[in-house]
Amino acid sequence: MTTPQISSTTTLTSNNAPFAFPPTYSFPPFFTPQPNSTTRLSQLQKWSSLVQSWCRHHKTYRLSLIEAVESPLFHNAALRKRVPLAEARDILDWMAESEENGGGGRRVEWIDGGNKTVAWVWWRRPEEWAGILADWVENTGQKNVVLTVYELVEGEATMSQEWHGMDVDVMMKSLNILVKRGKAQVFGKEGQEGVKFF
Repeated sequence: MTTPQISSTTTLTSNNAPFAFPPTYSFPPFFTPQPNSTTRLSQLQKWSSLVQSWCRHHKTYRLSLIEAVESPLFHNAALRKRVPLAEARDILDWMAESEENGGGGRRVEWIDGGNKTVAWVWWRRPEEWAGILADWVENTGQKNVVLTVYELVEGEATMSQEWHGMDVDVMMKSLNILVKRGKAQVFGKEGQEGVKFF
């Protein structure tokens, strides 16, 4: 199996274990939009689950659609089946919608607005990361301690944490949620931010 290309929009972990695709990935109709609305909804839900699992496995926070349609995520070489760019965009559009609007629960956020070529994939939403960070701060006695954002993302103390190596923009979004909740303060200039947890 080939691994996705590394670019400025893709972050991969050192996880060398192969990604385990679900059984539906070996089913040719999975790669073609289904005309029946019930079947289509099921298909979109399965694609959402696959995209999130793929990104989590590879620690990908930003997904470039142009690269993704060439990767095994949307291209099953064994079946000679590929999701076209427009369909991949439709899948991510559905993932970006709220569940109340019949969508995938805001698991995607377009980074480049109307161009819709690069998106955040929220296999954990910033609110979820904020909760995980707050728990870690509590459990490790980091309250009233000043840490740099770099230490949180790349430091030895966080090597065992799921967010280690996280995209800095995602970390900042998560920290800003803690700031709004009164649980943290972020200070310093861009690229050299510090954070104090309360």
